[in-house]
Amino acid sequence: MNTKAIGIGVVVIVVLAVGGYFIYKKSAGSSAAPTTMQNAAAAATDQANQVQGQDVKVGTGLEAKPGDTVSILYIGKFTDGTVFDSSAAHDNQPLTFVLGSNGLIPGFQIGVNGMKEGGDRLLAIPPSLAYGGEDVKDGSGKVIIPANSTLIFSVQLVKVVATTSVPKTQ
Repeated sequence: MNTKAIGIGVVVIVVLAVGGYFIYKKSAGSSAAPTTMQNAAAAATDQANQVQGQDVKVGTGLEAKPGDTVSILYIGKFTDGTVFDSSAAHDNQPLTFVLGSNGLIPGFQIGVNGMKEGGDRLLAIPPSLAYGGEDVKDGSGKVIIPANSTLIFSVQLVKVVATTSVPKTQ
């Protein structure tokens, strides 16, 4: 074989490879659109089931962890800005609870987890991590929080009392 024939063979292989690449990209691009749409829908669903949080001020004290007793000041609002509850409505007494225990909506606990004393955080809690499809009513039957409400909380972490683990005795 001569050098000219080898050169032509290499050029043909390169042209076929480049052409195959463009054909692959074009066919992958047309089938990728539905996948991208499916991924976007899945991401939107995941986001609808997650607490969204933004630190307004990062604290400098102890970090809140599950099992710790935390005290917070808060304002709870609907997405339209209407306040439905706050610490001010309870004589500015902090809400104190054990992080991770039953009794508070999961989204609230998820949002407080990881805060540090002195910190302020805004939380957006979807219905799936709040009260879901159930109305929350007061003692007289008046609806305080309508079903399927996204709740917005402004939270200030006032105090963290760390869990002390007691060694098990045998």
